[in-house]
Amino acid sequence: MMMTLLDWLKTPMAAPETPTLKIIRKAILGMSIAIVISIVAIDPLRAVIGIGAGAVVAGLLLVLAALVPVYLAMKTRADDAHLAALLAETQR
Repeated sequence: MMMTLLDWLKTPMAAPETPTLKIIRKAILGMSIAIVISIVAIDPLRAVIGIGAGAVVAGLLLVLAALVPVYLAMKTRADDAHLAALLAETQR
């Protein structure tokens, strides 16, 4: 049986979110919104900044490309530690 998107969204995260993970997650969301806005408004941005408008979008994409793997690694590590602690607790 395949899990639907709604089922997946209702599934709780394994580990409680630390303040650092929360900051990185919000930064990823903010960067994503900034990328969408900068792409939609590329013509006005180009009129104000000039040829550097493309560099702004590229810079935002690079920052996002750097943040996502960091977040995923930290989240996976936190989830694994949390699940290991739960498993150790249940085996007592």
